[in-house]
Amino acid sequence: MSDKEVILTQEGLKKLEEELENLKSVKRREVAERIKVAIGYGDISENSEYEDAKNEQAFIEGRIITLEKMLRNARIINNEDIDTDTVSIGSTVSVEDLEFGDVVEYTIVGTAESDPLNNKISNESPVGKTILGKKVGATVEVNVPAGIIQYKILEIKK
Repeated sequence: MSDKEVILTQEGLKKLEEELENLKSVKRREVAERIKVAIGYGDISENSEYEDAKNEQAFIEGRIITLEKMLRNARIINNEDIDTDTVSIGSTVSVEDLEFGDVVEYTIVGTAESDPLNNKISNESPVGKTILGKKVGATVEVNVPAGIIQYKILEIKK
């Protein structure tokens, strides 16, 4: 991961800090204990418990490095920074699918916070990128893998 700016909401910042703290204070200890127990089984050259624990340890250390870098390069979007006139990062936007009439509410977040299952979409996703900067009433066409979707922006809120 390069030293690219990571855009986070306050909620996203808090989640990353909590994950980092959990990895450093809880997971590291758990894995160290697993390694210690596995070493107690004897020959580590053919010890799958030891191998699994070492792999998990490597994953945890890699994730810690990634999170620390993300937090170092974080730009926090405060609630006061969110404009309700145009779609911006941090905005919650109601859009209507003009073909099917479905109304969906998305929160536009940075890629680190993206969670499509909870309607948090990245500013770099096809929908996020297309609606950024648009105003209520605007109609946009979004190129998605399934084709082109037309959305009408119904509401923008913090």
